[in-house]
Amino acid sequence: MLVSPMAERNKDTILEVLADYVDETSSAFGLELGSGTGQHVVHFAHALPSVTWQPSEINPTSQQSICAYIRATKVTNVREPLAIDVSQPWNQWGGLTQGCCDFIVIINMLHMTDRGMEGMFKGIGQLLKPGGICLAYGPFAVNGIILPECNVHLDEMLQVRNPEWGLRDVEELRQLANTNALRLERMLEMPEYTKCLIFRRKQFSEC
Repeated sequence: MLVSPMAERNKDTILEVLADYVDETSSAFGLELGSGTGQHVVHFAHALPSVTWQPSEINPTSQQSICAYIRATKVTNVREPLAIDVSQPWNQWGGLTQGCCDFIVIINMLHMTDRGMEGMFKGIGQLLKPGGICLAYGPFAVNGIILPECNVHLDEMLQVRNPEWGLRDVEELRQLANTNALRLERMLEMPEYTKCLIFRRKQFSEC
């Protein structure tokens, strides 16, 4: 079981936001893209038992960690992880079908996605049910400005590792969302200079 200190610190604050959108009286299906160690998905599953969670991770070591967390926590509403490559077309994302998701969660992933950002948002738009929610958490730029200085350094370090990485601008993501029948509904300030972006899949009448 891999342990991310950052995931331990932020899992409760992300859960607080996510829980606002979960109706505990009815069952739902949630997909996490890039589940990492698995700490988030089992934490969400324990707190939100009405949601069946589908973790995903392209890294085999992380897949093993997710499975270990599922076994250790004995959660029954988390499926085995799928090996999803978001740079591939959405219809190759582990057999997931159009409109199958009530929720899609992306945590600290967008700033380390070097290809397929447009394809990822297309997939999100296809997989979410009308009215469904995509929660994206992490550090972001706003109108081309990155604050504070620690996030500037993070952006620089990421681009040294990979020129295609770096903090995404909220406006860039808003435009990608609009192209794929999603609208940015809320932007919440979170601890450690991060944000939660809430995208909602438009109803068919809005498309």
